[in-house]
Amino acid sequence: MPSKSRPALEDISDNILLAQRIIEGVRFEQFEKDRILFYAATRCLEIVSEASRSLPQELRERHPALPSRKIRDAGNFYRHQYGNIAEARVWRTIRHSLPALLAVVTFELDRLDADDTG
Repeated sequence: MPSKSRPALEDISDNILLAQRIIEGVRFEQFEKDRILFYAATRCLEIVSEASRSLPQELRERHPALPSRKIRDAGNFYRHQYGNIAEARVWRTIRHSLPALLAVVTFELDRLDADDTG
């Protein structure tokens, strides 16, 4: 039986990787001035946040170091406080916060793959 969390995990992974790709080889000063890069990266973070809302509580409990509530709430901030979103905040999130989330998502996807084949 396919896991209900797989589509959300895949969306999170895909959008983390896309956000990282968007800023790859880009200096912050360029990111800060390029509205297209900023908007694209912010949209990735919105999708990560929204997809995280679909993850079951038991999965979140397996990773207590992950700030699950902040990840889920970030999307509301990006959507409703769009005029207050600082480029530096988006940049820091992609560079410093997403790698840990990607590690958890990769672990969970590998776990599902093992369950599917085992």
